[in-house]
Amino acid sequence: MIRVAICDDHQIVRAGFKQIFSSSEDFDVVAEAGTGREALEIARREICDVLLLDIAMPDQSGIDTLRTIRQGQPDLPVLILSGYPAQQYALNLFKMGANGYLNKECEADELISAVRTVYQGRRYVSSTVGELLAQSFDRDPNTALHTELSDREFQVFLRLARGATVSDIGVALSLSIKTVSTYRTRIMEKMGMQSNSDLTYYAMKNNLLD
Repeated sequence: MIRVAICDDHQIVRAGFKQIFSSSEDFDVVAEAGTGREALEIARREICDVLLLDIAMPDQSGIDTLRTIRQGQPDLPVLILSGYPAQQYALNLFKMGANGYLNKECEADELISAVRTVYQGRRYVSSTVGELLAQSFDRDPNTALHTELSDREFQVFLRLARGATVSDIGVALSLSIKTVSTYRTRIMEKMGMQSNSDLTYYAMKNNLLD
């Protein structure tokens, strides 16, 4: 029996996923979460074999939640289910330790297959994500700039793009102001940007903001 936890802020989405898993005898939905902090609590309790995690969660994003889970529960399979197209987030989330990435519009059979795959200790890579990974290895000049950031740089980048100050980010991520400033400098250099406004424009253009 594969114990699954569903973490999504929309109750109707969680209900839909539960219905899909109820059609197979080898799945048991053991927990649900509507916020990032609730998802962390589920992970800490170690009650599930696979955790399904949405990116857009209230109080703490799925990105921040994934990083925290990886610090405390490095071996817990986490499958990202998102409404965002793969090219916007998938590569960065794989770098952060996600075991798989699926769009919420995927077919039920693909969801079942993905959960079984990550449960077995393997990564689930859809055809779309596979193409993105191949492009990253080939260093495609059209590769999105944000996919070149490290996981922590990506976290800081998203907060800067949303208008958070260096102090705000330091408090949220438990980092010193100096460390956040260093990350900001690296982000600007890697992405060829000059200001936070440039980051915000880029994030909006690439649909990276909620």
